[in-house]
Amino acid sequence: MGANTSQVSDLSESQSIRTLIGPESISENEPFWNQLISFTFTSPTCSADAKLLEEATCAVFVLFSLVENNPRSGNFGALVRVFLGRTKELKISTECQDQLFIWQAHNALFLVRCLLKVFIREMSEGELHLQFSYQARAPGTYESNSEDLLEELMCNLVHLIVEVPLLDITYNILFEAVTTLLVLLSYQLFQKDILREGLIYQCLTRGRCLTLTSRLVKTLLYNFIRQEKCPPPAHLFQTQADGGGLLYGLASGVASGLWSVFTLGGAGSKSGVDQEQNPLPLSNQSLLLLLVLANLTDGPDCPNPYKQAVTCFKNTQDTSSIPSPQPHTFQINFNSLYTALCEQQRSDQATLLLYTLLHQNPNMKTYVLSRTDMENLVMPILEILYHVEERNSHHVYMALIILLILTEDDTFNRSIHEVILKNISWYTERALTEISLGSLLILVVIRTIQFNMTRTRDKYLHTNCLAALANMSAQFRCLHQYAAQRIISLFALLSKKHNKVLEQATQSLQRPLGADDNAALPDYAQDLSVIEEVIRMLLEIINSCLCNSLHHNPNLVYALLYKRELFEQFRSHPCFQDIMQNLDTVIGFFSQRLEQAGTDLSVERVQEVIKKGAVALPKDRLKKFPELKFKYVEEDQPEDFFIPYVWSLVFNSAVGLYWNSQGIELFSMDSP
Repeated sequence: MGANTSQVSDLSESQSIRTLIGPESISENEPFWNQLISFTFTSPTCSADAKLLEEATCAVFVLFSLVENNPRSGNFGALVRVFLGRTKELKISTECQDQLFIWQAHNALFLVRCLLKVFIREMSEGELHLQFSYQARAPGTYESNSEDLLEELMCNLVHLIVEVPLLDITYNILFEAVTTLLVLLSYQLFQKDILREGLIYQCLTRGRCLTLTSRLVKTLLYNFIRQEKCPPPAHLFQTQADGGGLLYGLASGVASGLWSVFTLGGAGSKSGVDQEQNPLPLSNQSLLLLLVLANLTDGPDCPNPYKQAVTCFKNTQDTSSIPSPQPHTFQINFNSLYTALCEQQRSDQATLLLYTLLHQNPNMKTYVLSRTDMENLVMPILEILYHVEERNSHHVYMALIILLILTEDDTFNRSIHEVILKNISWYTERALTEISLGSLLILVVIRTIQFNMTRTRDKYLHTNCLAALANMSAQFRCLHQYAAQRIISLFALLSKKHNKVLEQATQSLQRPLGADDNAALPDYAQDLSVIEEVIRMLLEIINSCLCNSLHHNPNLVYALLYKRELFEQFRSHPCFQDIMQNLDTVIGFFSQRLEQAGTDLSVERVQEVIKKGAVALPKDRLKKFPELKFKYVEEDQPEDFFIPYVWSLVFNSAVGLYWNSQGIELFSMDSP
């Protein structure tokens, strides 16, 4: 296989590949290895290319019985040791700008990763461990190597990620190191149950990698923060016409233009295409690895160190001399992290990271809530919810829970009504030339509730939407007239739905004699109970606003009076009698003042009467209710939700990685 080959089928004809996966041992010192790792192809960066690579390598490795031959040859272990030998000099090579050395080290790791992916698909962790340990000792005798090469590889990968600086010449190998760790952890994909133990888990959480926990988490976060684009091909190594050395090995058969890849050699590569598809491969992959590590389960006698690191890191501006009682703590620039989070919320994984930090890291939560540019974070979250039809349910849940966590803070609830926005381009239902962030939040959450009522009918989504509105209700300020109208319109929709279900329930009780008594009937009582619970919650939200900030919200009073007939049927309903007293008081008080003002009043005159009446209404006429406050609490065993979710993101979003869906057990293919 020479420099001019360009078909995947040529892999099976490559003598280098046959030698690598054949039964004969190759000494680590032989020139074969330098020849093998001197190719110009690097990792694919889109799923279509990754699928081609996966299918080609699997076909070749199965054809030549890699799994059967490696115990005799030990060539996989030799390849790993060739890579490890080069990692010891990577930092020096970077300082010396030795691009050839870095390029070959990257190629060796790429080969290791391709082989690992085949092994992990075919065998257990214990069997994988054995593949690392096979090594030829003497002619005719083969023993298990006492060195733990698997742990050595993992430690070297972590060390490489945290030690080697991110530069154009190191971008590819750093990306490959992060990707290889993801591949090693991918055993979870092929298990229905959550993995709580295992060799790879132990290597990362209890072995030599443990001391690098905080540095690894910090580096992955900085990779996400920096948002570095993949560097363009350097074209440093010219392809030789006779194919003498630079285009050998696994990928030479596809190096010259078959895939759009980012390469150092650039032999016919079309990197621009892939950079448009995945412009930030290292940032994306680092974030996915961070989420996988942070969501590993706690061991029976030791908590997950990566989760500990995520929950306790501090701001670089924190000059406190008090040592942290938490292990694995470190400092990072919160301003840079906040900016990256604001810019990247279009992706599930960035939203999940924001949720994780707000929920688990009190330092980051305090910092976020102290920002005076909160709109930069909240607006992308609202846009996710606004386009609920286009998002998967998990992304919507995460966005909604982030809002719920933020609305637990009264300062946030006040400040969002002070931020004035102009011309919201993505809000297309109505032109909003000027509106407060608080009013926009209310509009989007109500829209989410209405979408849920007509489509998904998910009680959990309803509950969290209403909880966020309830937390805000006492601090509603200067509600936009459209926001006020939508609150009352939601009540009208719920009222209509309540009446419809009530009518259906009544008709079902009046079935004629002889009707099929065994026919299944809808559970109208349960439906009615759910609707009444939501109506009650919305009435409490309206009441909370009227009791705490009536004089700040004339538009809500106007909307309430305009649709006053909606509330009449609930006045005597036992579920709503107490809460309806205050609404009746407000409606009656302002109705009387409007009657006194005369007939045929203009909108402006009505609003003037309402504003004056709001100041005149004695506060003691409204019955006090307990403050509406809801706090987000994770479900028991949150890993049952988050681990499948994180791995579904890896499956769907990892750059240049492809798994055959037939082998996936952790989640169904219709998961997010």
